[in-house]
Amino acid sequence: NDINSSQYLSKICGVEFSPAPHFELEEEFLLQQKVTELIKYNIIESAHDVSEGGLFVTLLESGFHRNLGFDVVAADYNTRKDAQWFGEKQSRVVVSVKAEKLSELKKALGNHPFEELGIVTAGSVEVDGMEWGQIEEWKEKYDTAIENYLSKEEAGSALSSI
Repeated sequence: NDINSSQYLSKICGVEFSPAPHFELEEEFLLQQKVTELIKYNIIESAHDVSEGGLFVTLLESGFHRNLGFDVVAADYNTRKDAQWFGEKQSRVVVSVKAEKLSELKKALGNHPFEELGIVTAGSVEVDGMEWGQIEEWKEKYDTAIENYLSKEEAGSALSSI
């Protein structure tokens, strides 16, 4: 339920200052050790840290290079939806795994906490049963965000000088 210091809290909710998300150095170390092991033994297909923009942005970024989407569902219904998808809590990594290696992944994780979110799709983006478009649309928005912002700023400056 932690949305502190997130882009969501700042940009969407308008809260400029908030405490940093909770962070445990030992938890982060154990996570990185576990991810290293998963890579070393060729169990996972990909890994991406959850950071700026939260889980939703991480899932999008993970699919951009191959135009792959996702169909995911929040596993913990006691967590606020905004915190689940846009919180930037530390020590989280999204991994993808082939279906035939899922049991091997679970065995390798042992008692390390994890959530099974959903599946990779051919391009559609679905969150909690709601269609959110295609990955190509999100990639276009992501790739042109800065230039679109700057062009609006330039247009605003030009209009104010008239």
